[in-house]
Amino acid sequence: MPAALRRPLLLILLVLALLGAVVVVLLHRSGAPAPVGEPAAEEPGPVLLVPGYGGSVQSMEPLAARLRVEGRDATVVAWPAPGTGDLRAVADALDDAAREALDRTGAASVDVVGYSAGGLVARLWITDGNADVVRRVVTLGSPHHGTEVAQFAAAYAPDRCPEACRQMVPGSDLIAGLGTDETPDDVGWVSLWTDQDTVVTPPDSARLDGALNLTVQSVCAGRQVSHLQLPGDPVVQGIVLASLGQADPVAPTPADCATLDG
Repeated sequence: MPAALRRPLLLILLVLALLGAVVVVLLHRSGAPAPVGEPAAEEPGPVLLVPGYGGSVQSMEPLAARLRVEGRDATVVAWPAPGTGDLRAVADALDDAAREALDRTGAASVDVVGYSAGGLVARLWITDGNADVVRRVVTLGSPHHGTEVAQFAAAYAPDRCPEACRQMVPGSDLIAGLGTDETPDDVGWVSLWTDQDTVVTPPDSARLDGALNLTVQSVCAGRQVSHLQLPGDPVVQGIVLASLGQADPVAPTPADCATLDG
């Protein structure tokens, strides 16, 4: 190449190299990572816990307290009185709690733990256009496909089966309205239940397509955990804590039982 052409080419290459160096320096000063490698995992934000039918805040406090000990910002979402009304109203309360938590903490997203009917509430809220502010959802013994107990009550004791009860009848308008996409994208889903559940029947009504599905007994064989005991059981709490960590959730094995129970 003639010297007259080589000099301008070298000058151009030098300018490009200097521009690249300037970009790296600016990215470093702004705190933004250079656009190479894997993206950083999203930092876990506040945790919102939704009680089950009846709306007992106290039922979720042991789990909320365990989360707080681990440094998580945990809030139990109260149901509107009397705690047996339209699950959509509870989803509205969850929405208010999420907005408040995000504003208060400046976090980018929330995690949600839904116990029993609270799992349906979480799904209602997320499918109503809120998947973008949810990082992870864990449901505990939730009647995602209804429960035969509600079906029996609606048929034989309708005066004792208020609106939330009727909404948990298999094939109800509310359950059908959640659609076929049970686990919207961009949200990590974990569904945990006990094989000994006599409230959500059959117990595997809690199974969600696309979620990490597991039973307490698949981790700790023979462990006695009823539906009502789920939020307070140490193994369940340990699984919830692990599922809400920064890493993607993985299914615990029987080898993890002793550690989780500790």
